[in-house]
Amino acid sequence: MRYKSINLNYMKLPHECQSIEEVRREIDEIDKTIIELIGKRFAFVREIVNFKSNADDVYAKNRYEEVLLKRREMASFHHLNPDIIEDMYRIMMDYLIQEQLELLKKKQK
Repeated sequence: MRYKSINLNYMKLPHECQSIEEVRREIDEIDKTIIELIGKRFAFVREIVNFKSNADDVYAKNRYEEVLLKRREMASFHHLNPDIIEDMYRIMMDYLIQEQLELLKKKQK
């Protein structure tokens, strides 16, 4: 599957909105983009199983912790609550670990 580049430059800045409807439209567009990006991220994570040979490779504990630490740093830089961002990433990564384990099982058959 090919993914188009996502261009965020077309979006308005919050202070440019003139009504609540306009703010909501922009939020909806942002959410659409976030979901598209998560889908793209998931595709890459599912693909990575082709480079893994066992469950330890899938769990990749050092990488898991490294990702969480870096996402916490990114959250802080953007004035977001690092605990909330970490929770979101834990949910997403734990889900994808289970997906990868299933793919690994199929690959090994």
